[in-house]
Amino acid sequence: MRQIYENYTNEDFQVWKILFDRQVQDLPTAASTVYLEGLDRINFISEAIPNFDLTNDLLEKITGWKLAVVPGIVPDYTFFELMSNRRFPATTWLRKMKELDYLEEPDMFHDVYAHVPLLTNQSFVDFLEALSKIGLQYCGNDYAIELLSRIYWFTVEFGLIQEASGLRIYGAGILSSAGETKFSLSAEPPKYDFDVAKIMATPYRKDVFQERYFVIESYEQLYHSIGEIKSVLQNMVKEHEEMALA
Repeated sequence: MRQIYENYTNEDFQVWKILFDRQVQDLPTAASTVYLEGLDRINFISEAIPNFDLTNDLLEKITGWKLAVVPGIVPDYTFFELMSNRRFPATTWLRKMKELDYLEEPDMFHDVYAHVPLLTNQSFVDFLEALSKIGLQYCGNDYAIELLSRIYWFTVEFGLIQEASGLRIYGAGILSSAGETKFSLSAEPPKYDFDVAKIMATPYRKDVFQERYFVIESYEQLYHSIGEIKSVLQNMVKEHEEMALA
């Protein structure tokens, strides 16, 4: 599949601009420094929907990654296989004007605006690649994939990072939501230090603002947690299997 740029409508461009302008107002004091720098490095602007060919040229030079066009949510194996080969799955369709505030399935604004800037950070993409290789090993084991999905959810999608300037957002699920951007940094939801075992034991919901967030100290910390993720996952899967046989 590929992006057919000439198929975008006037409404598509208007939706992109509205969402971009709305989010970019809050980002200087809300988003991770690495995200903001990445947004500039890949030349995203409100007046133009990103062209995947141009974005891929830039990404490949920076970290060796590219976008891979997908129709929507893909099977686990496809998802992990793409990212283990440094290909980030992304849709090319945009939500309609009536869906500006909530969308059940991630669209291009989420996949591209929210995710791609962080793909310019080497430690972050190394984490994605390593996590995906673990996922490939456990494809078919629903329990293991659920545990891994919690790691992905509370980091890549809804993660916070403590920076010198304060608590900041790097999770794409937050960065593509104006409401959750403000909520996540408020005093209301509890925040916890990044903890692999605790995250794997924490279920999540997709239809509400998150009830809790986990905070990393650096993107290097994420990548260096891969060994612990492997170990904790192995132990939890083993315990689950033993309980099922008891």
